[in-house]
Amino acid sequence: MSKMTFIDRDGNELTVEAPLGDTILDIAHANDIDIEGACEGCIACSTCHVVVEAEWYKKLPAPSEDEEDMLDLAFGLTRTSRLGCQIEITNEMDGLRVQLPSETRNMLLD
Repeated sequence: MSKMTFIDRDGNELTVEAPLGDTILDIAHANDIDIEGACEGCIACSTCHVVVEAEWYKKLPAPSEDEEDMLDLAFGLTRTSRLGCQIEITNEMDGLRVQLPSETRNMLLD
């Protein structure tokens, strides 16, 4: 089993087990990490937006066009932003580090 680290809005780090095949969103919810995921992972919102550390971003599969479209709606978008629901953990991602953005934008509630 892999491990990954979440960095919260205050800079606190939490390293958790990251089961292979689970998404970052699944792992966050399983560990009470504050990621909303309003659309439950169907690429219809940007509330599972995470910022992937640069060294890891290059190792991830490229985002789909649908993911890129949703990322355009994310608050605090960076060049290493991704949707947590779209990244499935593989063996190569052991040690992955992601930071939660300072805020999220839920278009269903805004």
